[in-house]
Amino acid sequence: MAGLPALIADIGGTHARFALVDESGAIGEMMVYRCREHAGPAEAAQLFLDHMKPAKAPVAGAFAVASALSGDRVEMTNAAWSFSIAELQARLGFERLQVVNDFTAVALSVRHIHGADLMTMGGGAPLAGAPIAVLGPGTGLGVSGLVPTPSGEWVALATEGGHVTMAATDPREAQVLDILRARYGHVSAERVLSGPGLVNLYQTLCTLKGVTPAAEVTPPWVLEQAGAGGCPVCADTLRMFFAMMGTVAGNLALSLGAKGGVFIAGGILPRVKDAFRTSDFRRRFEDKGRFGPYLSEIPVWLILHPEPAFAGLAAMCRRDEPIGE
Repeated sequence: MAGLPALIADIGGTHARFALVDESGAIGEMMVYRCREHAGPAEAAQLFLDHMKPAKAPVAGAFAVASALSGDRVEMTNAAWSFSIAELQARLGFERLQVVNDFTAVALSVRHIHGADLMTMGGGAPLAGAPIAVLGPGTGLGVSGLVPTPSGEWVALATEGGHVTMAATDPREAQVLDILRARYGHVSAERVLSGPGLVNLYQTLCTLKGVTPAAEVTPPWVLEQAGAGGCPVCADTLRMFFAMMGTVAGNLALSLGAKGGVFIAGGILPRVKDAFRTSDFRRRFEDKGRFGPYLSEIPVWLILHPEPAFAGLAAMCRRDEPIGE
């Protein structure tokens, strides 16, 4: 199979995950490295290959990165890594190296994820051949889509949709965004719908309630406290997070005409999936005035697969040609 065996990598703001795709197209063991502990992706990739000692060295690579892509130079959005795609390909000795936005890879995965790896979040049946929306909060807010071509192929969109302006839908959200606007100037969706966004929401709600925030706040702490019931502000934070997710997901579904469905990925929501399922997400997703009925028919799924980007990257490697964007 052309382009195999291959090295695949999902490089985020905090961690870089590597695995091999063998000549049959199967994904092997994954290893995770902290980005800040390595000079760049070449060093981390070589460490992985030295550890795995594959019988046949990979001839190609497919890397997903949490960054906007334009030309050969990659500047990571939420990490210190910066690299040249051509130089990285040469250092690793690959015949071909494809580098895509991380949520482009997730978008390519959704047609290969089924069953227990998905949790239904309401709506009707997907319309065959219609555009598909993909988004998800993690270190940042990833946004992509999958669009069909007249030839029957699917094209994944490389976007920076997480940086669209966040809009309020009620006075309380307006107060939250006013405080964040005073701090940041522009308040993107990512400022509230991400790991750091959870902290922003918590601190802002503390301000509005006249409560002193905890000294050291992390996204896992907010999630844990919200689940344990010992922190009312954390619970409010999570409720607002879910509702704002509904607003942004509904906006994306309208923008793409995503009758093929909406897939939500990222590392945050699967950890609180039961609370998310019973949250205000779906109501807010459909709360678009006269287009409420249009959105009510669109299915939404939460991706529970542990590494959806790998499924998309492996699909790229199994093709004879690079995926168009």
